Amino acid sequence: MTVRLVIARPLPGTVGESRRVVHVFPVPAEETTPERLTAYCGAAFGPGELELLERPVGMPCVTCLHRAPTPGSADYPAIDQ
Repeated sequence: MTVRLVIARPLPGTVGESRRVVHVFPVPAEETTPERLTAYCGAAFGPGELELLERPVGMPCVTCLHRAPTPGSADYPAIDQ
């Protein structure tokens, strides 16, 4: 299964402003989008809860940065839960 990475942050009002950090999500490259997206840090979000970002802006989720694959990685690691 091919995976792509998506960066997004919670929309205003879904969490407190201090928790609106930018998360990294592994998403299957298939046409269909999963019902819920789970970030590398374990935070999960449903439809209408995320602002998809084209580039990194704002405060990053440190745990997502630590767990996400680095550029040039051949395989994306699974999320440990």
